[in-house]
Amino acid sequence: MSSLLIDNIGELVTNVAGTGEGGRLGIRRDAAILVEEDRVAWLGPARYAPAAARRIDADGAAVLPGFVDSHAHLVFAGDRAAEFAARMAGQPYTGGGIRTTVAATRAASDDTLRGTVRRLRAEALRQGTTTIEIKSGYGLNVADEARSLRIAAEVTGETTFLGAHVVPTEYADRPDDYVGLVCGPMLHAAAPYAKWVDVFCERGAFDADHARAILTCGQAAGLGVRLHANQLGPGPGVRLAVELGAASADHCTHLDDADVDALAGSATVATLLPGAEFSTRSPYPDARRLLDARVTVALATDCNPGSSYTSSMPFCVALAVREMGMTPAEAVWAATAGGARALRRDDVGVLAPGARADLMILDAPSHLHLAYRPGVPLIRQVLHNGVPR
Repeated sequence: MSSLLIDNIGELVTNVAGTGEGGRLGIRRDAAILVEEDRVAWLGPARYAPAAARRIDADGAAVLPGFVDSHAHLVFAGDRAAEFAARMAGQPYTGGGIRTTVAATRAASDDTLRGTVRRLRAEALRQGTTTIEIKSGYGLNVADEARSLRIAAEVTGETTFLGAHVVPTEYADRPDDYVGLVCGPMLHAAAPYAKWVDVFCERGAFDADHARAILTCGQAAGLGVRLHANQLGPGPGVRLAVELGAASADHCTHLDDADVDALAGSATVATLLPGAEFSTRSPYPDARRLLDARVTVALATDCNPGSSYTSSMPFCVALAVREMGMTPAEAVWAATAGGARALRRDDVGVLAPGARADLMILDAPSHLHLAYRPGVPLIRQVLHNGVPR
């Protein structure tokens, strides 16, 4: 059996509470970790480290679980840089640019879409993201939604059917007919390549009745539920997510007390996407309010060409600390273990015997540097499925 020892670790973040310092981060000092094949086999004090076939000297650096990015839209063609420039000049964000990307995506070849997905997946991996969810949503017809998910499934097992992103132009005056298409032929074609179903439940997209219909059809087809909720303003999305037992309600920018109470009393994770607020000049979610209510919070990139064209989880960690009231430890947990919770995974986002050997070695002595040194490439090395990348 192939074995690899990483030793001389100054700070090992395990995300196993009660096993070290740092509360939920479970920090161990002067540690080592043994990897066998694609799993963590042992971790503990470096002086007790077992022998291994290969060794990496961390040289006193911090080692963390790989980031778990639980919300990304990587299957698309073209870009919307001009739209970004217009927003920076004062134009408000409405979500309407999605249709621009739909037209480009439909016109693109499989190889073009595959190239974009693989480029962005590799870019994210270099920045420490070892698990990533990828949505469809820029095809919005039967053939293009199915091929988007088929291409996404080539790089991740966490694929999400988002045929209900917006109502496409050809159905603009027939939204009920489009919902029927999503629940019927489109879902049938997409389900073999999808693990999850999602809806953009917002003004200008899908109302609560349409969202409920689509999500329950997805559940009946064996898919787990996720939901874009309360991004552009107050609305029913968060409470609908809780009602349907969704794994996550994503964005959560505009919440009232009932929304927070619903999340606090549920297993639904509030996934916050600060890259979107950065790119749209919108108010940031109040993470502190959610955390104080004991809501489980995740961080994700929302990587997409219109409202958050970043694949950098370190950037999102820094934004969460600076703009959303999170401590560095809370942000790191949300970007790793929190993302795993949002995907209902217990084998990633943590470092413990039996967990996947997905981790990153920083060019820094502590997890604090991810927020302390924003914009600096601090990921020295990544292990994904036990393989150094």
